[in-house]
Amino acid sequence: MKELERSSGVLLHLSSLPNQHGIGTLGKDAYEFVDFLAETKQRFWQILPIGPTGYGNSPYQSYSVFAGNLLFISLDRLVDDGLLDEAHVLQLPEMSEKTVEYDVVSKEKSALLREAFGAFKINFDDWKEEYYTFLGEHSWWLTDYALFRALKSNDEDLCWKEWSRPLRHRDEHEMDVALLKQDAEVNYHRFVQFIFFRQWFQLKNYANSKGILIFGDLPLYVSLDSSDVWGNQDIFLLDENCAMTHVGGVPPDYFSETGQYWGCPVFNWDRLAERNYDWWAARIHFNLRMFDLVRIDHFRGLESFWSIPSTEENAINGEWWPAKGFEMLSLLKSQLGYLPVIAEDLGIITPEVEALRDAFELPGMKVLQFAYAGNEKDVNLPHNYGTNFAVYTGTHDNDTTLGWLKTATKEERKNLKRYYSASWGTLHRSLIEAAWASVAKIAIVPMQDLLELDGKHRMNTPGTVINNWEWRMEWRMLKKAHKDFLVDLTEKYNRVVEL
Repeated sequence: MKELERSSGVLLHLSSLPNQHGIGTLGKDAYEFVDFLAETKQRFWQILPIGPTGYGNSPYQSYSVFAGNLLFISLDRLVDDGLLDEAHVLQLPEMSEKTVEYDVVSKEKSALLREAFGAFKINFDDWKEEYYTFLGEHSWWLTDYALFRALKSNDEDLCWKEWSRPLRHRDEHEMDVALLKQDAEVNYHRFVQFIFFRQWFQLKNYANSKGILIFGDLPLYVSLDSSDVWGNQDIFLLDENCAMTHVGGVPPDYFSETGQYWGCPVFNWDRLAERNYDWWAARIHFNLRMFDLVRIDHFRGLESFWSIPSTEENAINGEWWPAKGFEMLSLLKSQLGYLPVIAEDLGIITPEVEALRDAFELPGMKVLQFAYAGNEKDVNLPHNYGTNFAVYTGTHDNDTTLGWLKTATKEERKNLKRYYSASWGTLHRSLIEAAWASVAKIAIVPMQDLLELDGKHRMNTPGTVINNWEWRMEWRMLKKAHKDFLVDLTEKYNRVVEL
């Protein structure tokens, strides 16, 4: 992708796409959403991380930073491929179209994927050339991931650090024995990833053909219970029993009085440097093949990070420790030339973090919901920031704009009324227009805000583990007036990209 042009887009995670199978997929509705974006003259479809999730279903806590989530696989496309009987898909139980019921979806979809795997083996000659090409390109991460999932298959909740010591420490002989014993399960997980990536790139190629770029999300940290940590224990701060000595998070801030205790391992940056940042380089290169643009979540952790002793119960008693993001990004820039990366630089940002962002000319982020608690000098107000930013009404961690307006403080209400001449009932539209009118290179609206939905439809509440990541869109919510409004703003504020 060439350097960013003035443009706009919509934030909607794959899980939120509408269909009758309980969760959004890489199937028909994803293609229709691409068509909607093209029709409304958008440039970007922004999504959240797409890896396989565990407890809590958070896309920011994945079993792998490379693997895809099997829940996003389209069953209808497997029918088209001859790997599933349509009658079996039609027999699926009725599922909610308003929220994702992860346990139900996972159970039903996993059963059908195993059926598809059986058909794949029977008709392997039809697939083997494409399949072996996939394995050749992905074996550097896929073997570890497939074995990791196979070893967890008997007890999904048992973290790898509780496995036998030889497997925990990846004894070469024990790993070979495990691969032999788990051969069938390992090959099932290879198959699932083959199908996921096949469907993913079919969708991405379609989007790109329509002028739509996929804007992905890369979490800074990874889950302890992941094939990434199991396979790269030396680049994380773990003790001799593979337990975390320190965990990541952020200090008390806008979202939480006790900070955010993420419970994920922090990086051993000295060891990463000794390895010439090979894991990070592989991760960035991989993501830039998957997506046209990537947001690095919690970018400030590449300059310094909030390190919390793992014995603490919250994030209050942490310390800022230095990272080596400059060296890592320098290596990547020498390899890539241009970095199509957005820096998520929200929260406590220091001049050092801004200097790191600016040294590589990375766009930062602005969120309008953060702009009205202070005075006219607030850096999040549209008249105070420059062009090299992506501006949002809100993110997946915010309430919807309507929900936020209903709970705005007295100070925020005063400043909003001072800043906008619109009536309170149409102020949410004025905020979207302010984002589009701003000088920021990219303007993004969450789909909930475009659809004018209240706080019952928010995606995530930081610091909580229930009722998150479940919201789903229904096509009936999208009216012609919403499309016309988006087209009008995009034309009016010169955000249409000529292809």
